[in-house]
Amino acid sequence: MRIAMVGTRGVPARYGGFETCVEEVGKRLAARGHKVIVYCRAAEDTDTSQTEYQGMQLIHLPALKRRSLETLSHTGLSAGHLFANRVDAAIVFNAANAPFLPVLRAAGIPVATHVDGLEWKRAKWGGMGKRYYRLAESLAVRWSDALIADAAGIQDYYRREFNVDTTYLAYGAPILESGASHRLPEMELEAGKYHLVVARFEPENHVHLIVEGYARSSATHPLIVVGSAPYADEYTRHVKSLGDERVRFVGGVWDQELLDQLYANALIYWHGHSVGGTNPSLLRAMGAGAATNAYDVTFNREVLGEAGEYFADAAAIPDLVASAEDPTSDTVLRGKKAQAEALRYDWDWVAEGYEELCRNLVERRSPPDGANNGRRTGAYPLEPSQPLTGARS
Repeated sequence: MRIAMVGTRGVPARYGGFETCVEEVGKRLAARGHKVIVYCRAAEDTDTSQTEYQGMQLIHLPALKRRSLETLSHTGLSAGHLFANRVDAAIVFNAANAPFLPVLRAAGIPVATHVDGLEWKRAKWGGMGKRYYRLAESLAVRWSDALIADAAGIQDYYRREFNVDTTYLAYGAPILESGASHRLPEMELEAGKYHLVVARFEPENHVHLIVEGYARSSATHPLIVVGSAPYADEYTRHVKSLGDERVRFVGGVWDQELLDQLYANALIYWHGHSVGGTNPSLLRAMGAGAATNAYDVTFNREVLGEAGEYFADAAAIPDLVASAEDPTSDTVLRGKKAQAEALRYDWDWVAEGYEELCRNLVERRSPPDGANNGRRTGAYPLEPSQPLTGARS
């Protein structure tokens, strides 16, 4: 099949969950013999001469450099290109791109929309932006041949709000087994002697809350904050103003080996994401065996389960910090439990689910019983709530 992936920044993945999904799924579909076309945004630092990556064909198109228009402008150009260069099926990421679905349908391209999380809840969108996202959700429901949800909580939302079913396809969790820590001295860190946050600087990811709560604590180990965000200068200044000399803001870390070792050797990984469904950063931390304290929302409890500790405000964080730094803490055991939970999230299974969904789209028929009937199985051999019967291959 010729499969297009539209609506993200593209690959190599250097930004968020959608890009990670495109890379991990796309390269597996390409390895299975499919022609995978990924539409990428041509930024100033983009090597637009790169037309192939891990078996995927890359098409670079520009985008307007405004937060409210960047995604839409790029997707509009991508839809126009697809109208003239038809594929067998398209996966559109982000319900905000729904206005361009009729272009794809007019070209005779069946399309599935990955609806993501509850974008309209993000503080970066004003009243008009929030109303647009609510409208876009309804258009995605109306104009998509299938909907993809990466969390059971998102499935519940679409069933409750729109009375429609979605195909459950979460993300995969890379499982780290090496236990290496040789890159930590580059950042003047010791294994098990630092707290970690990895997140885009957006209010819904609660980096400010974590930094504020940590600063109130009597922590002796530093808090390492990895991340940044475009269009977020004011929020970034606010977050930094809440810290003290124990908080180190290191910006984005694109070296995957170093980032993996940061996850694997953290005393605690602090996860503040609240609206985006199943989060790749959380899965990566769990797969690395990091004990995790997460913001208390359905999405995080769905993934982390009893392996996690949870907080809802800054006031709860000092006690969690003290508990983690106590010599008798159970952080090592919690990390092992988290890694066991991560085994339920396998990129090979996810890719199989996307392949099956695309094949159903191409055949112009509904997914078979069990794949899109509201059950939370998707492409997985286990329900998310079922106990594991063995490790993944």
